[in-house]
Amino acid sequence: MDAQLLETSWQMWAVFAIVLFGIAQYAFEKYSIELVSLGILAVLLLFFQIFVPESLSDTNARTLLSGFSDPALITIMALLVIGQGIFHTGALETPTRVLNSYLDSYPKRTLTMVFVVAFVTSMFMNNTPVVVMFIPVLTAMALQLRGSASRFMMPLSFICILAGMTTLIGSSTNILVAGALERSTDESIAFFDPAWPGLVLAAIGVAFIVLTSKWLLPNRGPAPGTTSRSGRQYIAPIRITASHPLIGAKPVAGLFRDLRMMTVRSIQRGDKKLLPPFETPLQKEDILTVAATRKALTSLLSAYPEYLKGMLETPGFSKGEGTARIVISEAVIAPGSQMIGQTIEEAGFQRQTGCLVLGIQRRSRMMRERMMQIRLEAGDDLLLFGYVPQIEAMRSNHDIMLLDWATQDLPDIRKANIARIIFAAVILMASLGVLPIVHAAFSGAALMIATQCLNIRQAIRALDTKIFMLIGAAFAMGIALEATGGANYVAAQVVGALQGYGPQVLLGGLFLLVAVMTNLLSNNATALLFAPIAIGISNQTGIDPKVLILTVLFAANCSFATPIAYQTNLLVMGPGHYKFIDYVRFGVPLILVIWVSYILMLPFVFDLG
Repeated sequence: MDAQLLETSWQMWAVFAIVLFGIAQYAFEKYSIELVSLGILAVLLLFFQIFVPESLSDTNARTLLSGFSDPALITIMALLVIGQGIFHTGALETPTRVLNSYLDSYPKRTLTMVFVVAFVTSMFMNNTPVVVMFIPVLTAMALQLRGSASRFMMPLSFICILAGMTTLIGSSTNILVAGALERSTDESIAFFDPAWPGLVLAAIGVAFIVLTSKWLLPNRGPAPGTTSRSGRQYIAPIRITASHPLIGAKPVAGLFRDLRMMTVRSIQRGDKKLLPPFETPLQKEDILTVAATRKALTSLLSAYPEYLKGMLETPGFSKGEGTARIVISEAVIAPGSQMIGQTIEEAGFQRQTGCLVLGIQRRSRMMRERMMQIRLEAGDDLLLFGYVPQIEAMRSNHDIMLLDWATQDLPDIRKANIARIIFAAVILMASLGVLPIVHAAFSGAALMIATQCLNIRQAIRALDTKIFMLIGAAFAMGIALEATGGANYVAAQVVGALQGYGPQVLLGGLFLLVAVMTNLLSNNATALLFAPIAIGISNQTGIDPKVLILTVLFAANCSFATPIAYQTNLLVMGPGHYKFIDYVRFGVPLILVIWVSYILMLPFVFDLG
């Protein structure tokens, strides 16, 4: 018996070494997450095959690789597909545009509403696409309010993370720890089980962000030499149709608020040409000639689904198949092209290609004519709008040279309402307990593809390989720790050190340990490593395992102190012009405030026995 314990102890320390080495590799980022995860899996598979006899453990390849088929991972992947469907159809573009329209009249109120909408949305879907959608909104708001984006970007990420700890599907971390509880006990975490303590912690965290951001966040613009240029300017027409959202738009100080990212060079109203500064509202049948970058034109299409819909209904525009993607691309007029010397209309471009020309750019000079009056020259750059099959067909057109790298998907607003309905149905089914979360999420992802809100290629692209491999490896590390007694050993050390001070201090110590690790590793990996340790503490102390698992859940979501702790932190690092130390300065106090708050609220929200 002693020899067996000695052998088991040796294997336990070996697994500890493998896990710690893997964590270090994740933290140093010398190698990709996928490569490190693959290496950890390979080492553990070989270790348990060679050094662990069946008499000591029934852990085999099937067990170690079971994380890749775990319902928690399947749920996360399905929710990523649903989020991609929401993003691809522009289902949240209209609400954000409506909010932005009130910014001039009610700046503080509108800014508050933007964060409220981001918070509520992040409670029910993966917060990464939420942050992606709100970054340009807050960037535009910062410019309009003459402020710095650095005051808004980190709060956006942190508020979305705080929102994620309030429901079962608010964060992938929550789903993973809930799965660990179900595997080890007869208990489970319901959809709104984290809501009450999570909302209290989120409210305290948001209050801290609001009260201290003025002092703890930098007021920083782009670093010298990194300020982005306006980019190449295209001459583009905007026709004000009967249902156009810009009808009645009034100029302010001679400029149109909704077109602030572009220069309106003239307005053709019947036979009359209006030049800046403009004084009259836009009317039906006005034709605006604007100078704008590709990014500004793309943002206009994304922000105004009605405008995009009007373009899709343009007479002569080729209708794509139901699954065809709508894209923007670029093409250059080739030397010797038959289109040289002709206008777009004279060349019959739309009739021959089925695509629309959004704008024309000439490298040698800025043109001042209306786009449809410009006679093409060799080297002119055309900004194109169309379906993928029509864009791809231009490869065989010798008059133009299609630029492969320039193709970019646009939100397919034709499916926006369907995507909203599917998303709402998944939330209702899961929250009301009609279906288990894995069933609701998987069905929702399947419906997103079946209803053509996104195609298979886009769905596969939503399946982040970093998350997939990291979770699979973290599952294997957690299983290895359990099998060799490492999880119980760590649990015993924590219990031995803190049990004498009562369950409140014990849970506080576990919370702080997990919160530190989540900022060095990642929330998902930390949650999977500490979930079995939490179960072990429950077995040794008699504390309700659900309380311990929820402690791991909340602590693992405290990924505020480093940009590598969570992907939304990395997303806002560039737009906010942050440095690593900015996260430490703002994130560490936030973690400490939430930690102390959690310890103080424990007796009021849980029965600690």
